[in-house]
Amino acid sequence: MKRVLKEILSTSLYILFVLCAVYLVIHFVGQRTQVLGSSMEPKLSNEDNLIVDKISYRFHEPERYDIIVFPYQYEENTFYIKRIIGLPGESVQIADGEIFINGEVLMESYGREVIQDPGTAAEPIRLGEDEYFVLGDNRNASSDSREPSVGVIHKKDIVGRAWIRIWPLHKAGILKHQ
Repeated sequence: MKRVLKEILSTSLYILFVLCAVYLVIHFVGQRTQVLGSSMEPKLSNEDNLIVDKISYRFHEPERYDIIVFPYQYEENTFYIKRIIGLPGESVQIADGEIFINGEVLMESYGREVIQDPGTAAEPIRLGEDEYFVLGDNRNASSDSREPSVGVIHKKDIVGRAWIRIWPLHKAGILKHQ
């Protein structure tokens, strides 16, 4: 009987340890998220499953072109996945389908088409010391910083950086941001 109780206690402690480890990993290191929609095509597609790196921004600042995950403020448990375009302290404007950072055209290759609607970025937006301007790669089918419902993203609201695509398997691998 003592042997059975000892085995039950040992197994229970092992299960408790595993659950604590999983909890710590999910809340502080990585999180699975799913892409919904086409706003990040061609880089990410609808129903792609990703692991989000939640730890690297504790050691360095987010960089231009990083693909980040952040909560949508008007819907609980809804997260957006977008690419950082504007960094803290910069001025961002969209005019004639081009993105301007501090008055100069941003030379980037992520957006495939000319931007049709500059939204709030039709006028220059000056980013604060902890603010980021984000866009989807599919610029004309993306709800992003150009819309008041999304707006600029504060550093404290960034969940993490898209790190690995785990599904679909034929596209699985580490995501390149730059």
